[in-house]
Amino acid sequence: MKRYFVAAFIFLFFGFYLIHRTFYAQGHIEERVRVSISSKNAYKHIGEIQTVCGIVASTYYSYRSRGRPTFLNLDRPYPNQIFTIVIWGSDRYKFKKSPEILFKMKRICATGRIKAYRGIPQIIVRNPSQIMKK
Repeated sequence: MKRYFVAAFIFLFFGFYLIHRTFYAQGHIEERVRVSISSKNAYKHIGEIQTVCGIVASTYYSYRSRGRPTFLNLDRPYPNQIFTIVIWGSDRYKFKKSPEILFKMKRICATGRIKAYRGIPQIIVRNPSQIMKK
């Protein structure tokens, strides 16, 4: 009987410990994402999940290109963009309006993993909830 009590205690202790660690870790991830960075500093965070903010300086829907991407360039227009938000054609239907019209000249923040494409940092947006108007 004593063995079962000790085993149950150990099992419960480690179970609660793992649950606590899981929620604690998630809290830190959410806290990190809530703090936004400017598009100018995004290159310092390649590979990280971050929220990047800026003004959409230019947009382009490349409907003839493979994947039909929509590009939202923050703070500087193409070809001098410093950060790009990419929305693939397969995800455009999720937006109420065309993203290139909806966000043009608006201050927005996009959350996601920052990657580099040809030296320019970018976030690929798959869901409208990843973009917030500021």
